[in-house]
Amino acid sequence: MATLTHGERRHIPDRRNGTTQVHSEKRMKALEWIPMLLLIIGGINWGLVGLFNVDLVAMIFGEGSRIARVVYALVGLSALYSLYLSTRMSSRQV
Repeated sequence: MATLTHGERRHIPDRRNGTTQVHSEKRMKALEWIPMLLLIIGGINWGLVGLFNVDLVAMIFGEGSRIARVVYALVGLSALYSLYLSTRMSSRQV
């Protein structure tokens, strides 16, 4: 092991500003956060439907309304996108 003389410094990466390559790869992008949020909303809604027969999305936006249908469609698309992301992530780690 080499010893450092006076004036020499070991190179230690600066992690304070978050610019390291490893840190930036592990950060979720907005395109990944939005489907995650919609899946959480959909999961909570289905949990409420299963446990208490309460459809929170229909209660907030009106049963069969366009907005409720858009929310349901976005939750479904988010599930498909998350399935795509999970298969992509699992194939990258193997």
